[in-house]
Amino acid sequence: MVGRVESLWRYPVKSMRGEELREIFAGFPGVYGDRVYAFRSSAAPKGFPYFTGREQAQMLRYRAVFRQGERMTLPPNLAEADALAPGVTPQYADPADQVVDVETPSGEVLAVDDPRLNDLLREGGRDGLALSLLRSERALTDCRPVSLFSIQTARQLSQEVGVELDKRRFRANVYVDLAGGAGFGENAWVGHRLRIGGKAEVTVMDRDPRCKMITLDPDTAEANPEVMRHVAKGHDGTAGVYAAVLVEGVIRAGDAIALLD
Repeated sequence: MVGRVESLWRYPVKSMRGEELREIFAGFPGVYGDRVYAFRSSAAPKGFPYFTGREQAQMLRYRAVFRQGERMTLPPNLAEADALAPGVTPQYADPADQVVDVETPSGEVLAVDDPRLNDLLREGGRDGLALSLLRSERALTDCRPVSLFSIQTARQLSQEVGVELDKRRFRANVYVDLAGGAGFGENAWVGHRLRIGGKAEVTVMDRDPRCKMITLDPDTAEANPEVMRHVAKGHDGTAGVYAAVLVEGVIRAGDAIALLD
């Protein structure tokens, strides 16, 4: 055993505030309900067409939640699919169950496809900027479907930078309490398989290359450029790791994490 799940998070809308869950379903496309919506920017490059906190830091203060929260915790036919050998890929929720409401920093609640939300996000942006809403069955993540980050790494960076850093600024899906206790210990998992909980298995593919997003406070969106400068100088610009799902399964807070090879 190399650690335990400290907490689990998903982000219904890319770059908006995340939500903590007691359990998640890790599927081949990513965490169920994670980053299924995103805004596409007319000013973004084709390779990365999204409008994110890099351009509008206040996006982090918008809280996105599924209107049918209970139906979006796990796939609707998960138990029935698991009962069929060798384990059938479950069906994802109907689009009607994936509707998201967004609470703005002022407390106004809008549907994710409300034109007013689009207008609010564009405030302060360049002239002529156009945003369009995307919805996807797979997680619209930057690189790999699942991200892992240890609380020991957050603590070490806090000590190195000299400022208490909230783990949430690293926007991981699975926060890990390492058995070994050393910061950046998750880097040793790259190239190896992990079992998380009773069934889910992932392969850790890369260290997570970081960007401006980690400089932003998750509550205030205030920027601290020193965080990114320190990660770039002292840790090759990376913090945490990315993984791909090999065996789908439910992961719960407190689950053991085992190194398989």
